[in-house]
Amino acid sequence: MTVSITTSSWRDLKNAKAQARLERALPAIFPAPVLHHALTRPLIPPTPRLAVESYWRNHILRADRLARALAARSGTPEGWTWQLGEGGAGGRPASFRVPPAPFREPAFARGRGACCICGQPVYRFGWHRDLWGQGVPNGKAGWHAACVAAWKFWSAPHEQVKVLKRHQGHRCKASGKRLLRTAEVDHALPLYRVWREHRDAPWPELLGYWGAPNLQVVNRTAHVLKCRDEAAERSQTLRLSRYRVVEDESGFSVVEEE
Repeated sequence: MTVSITTSSWRDLKNAKAQARLERALPAIFPAPVLHHALTRPLIPPTPRLAVESYWRNHILRADRLARALAARSGTPEGWTWQLGEGGAGGRPASFRVPPAPFREPAFARGRGACCICGQPVYRFGWHRDLWGQGVPNGKAGWHAACVAAWKFWSAPHEQVKVLKRHQGHRCKASGKRLLRTAEVDHALPLYRVWREHRDAPWPELLGYWGAPNLQVVNRTAHVLKCRDEAAERSQTLRLSRYRVVEDESGFSVVEEE
C-alpha cells in the first residue's frame, strides 16, 4: 500500500523535526529577533548558527549598516592604504571593484576570533556582541554572520535588486518613474571614480561606496545612458592623461607621452 504525502504535510513534518532540534541546541540566551525570524520561516533552520545566518541573509540592509558600523569602530589600521595587488598579491584585491578589506591582508590580519572583514571580535554563532558574558571571542571563528552577508551584498548587489527596489519605493532614482521589471542596480558614484578620487579616504568611509548609501536601482534605459556618459568621461580623462606640461627655455609646452 502506497501512502502519499502532500507538500504541506512534508513541510510540517520537516519543520517539527527542525524546531525540536533547534530548541535542544538553543542556549539560555539567544537574540529574540533571530529566534522569531527562524520560527516564521517556511523551512525552520535546525541549528542556532543557521538561524543567525538566515536572519542576516534576509535583513541584508541591516547587515550592511552593522558591518560598516563595526568597521568604523575598528578604524583604519595604522600604516594601511588602499592598494591593488596583481593576482591578489599580498592579499590585496586585483581590482578596484572589490571592496577594500585590510584585515584580510596578512600584514593586518588579527587572527582567529576577530572578523576578517570588520576587525571586531566574533562571539558565539558569529554574533557581534558577547550576549553570553564569556568575556573572550570565539577562537574558532573568523567572521561575523552579518559581515559575511554584507560582503556578499557589496560584491554582488544585483542579487538584492528586489530589496533595493522596495527600499527606494519602486521609483527609478534617475528618472523618478516607476521601476520596470528590467531595472538594474547601479553605483551612483561609479567605483572607478571612487578609486580615482577617494582612495585616500578613511577605510570605513570607503565601504559606504559599496553599500546601500551608494547603490541605486534605475531603469535599464537610464542605466545605459549613464554608462555611456561614464565611458565618455573615462575616455576623455585617459586622453588627457597622455599629455603633460613641461617647462623649458622658451616657456611652457604640452608634450604627448608615448
